[in-house]
Amino acid sequence: MLQLNPPLPLDTPKGPALAHFLIDYGAEHDLCWVCFQDKTGECCTWRHREARAPQIITMGRRTE
Repeated sequence: MLQLNPPLPLDTPKGPALAHFLIDYGAEHDLCWVCFQDKTGECCTWRHREARAPQIITMGRRTE
C-alpha cells in the first residue's frame, strides 16, 4: 500500500475523486485506487482499469 502525497485527482465511474492510496496486491492483480468521491465524500476502491486521469487542458490531456 502506498499513500499518495499529494492526493491525485481521478475520474471514476461515480464521478471525480481524489485518490489517497494505491494498493498493489501483486503481479496477477489490478492495482486498486482508494478514493474519496468529490460529490459525496464516499470512500471507494476502484480497479486500475476503472480509473482515468482527468481532462487537464494545460497538460495537453483532452477528452476529444
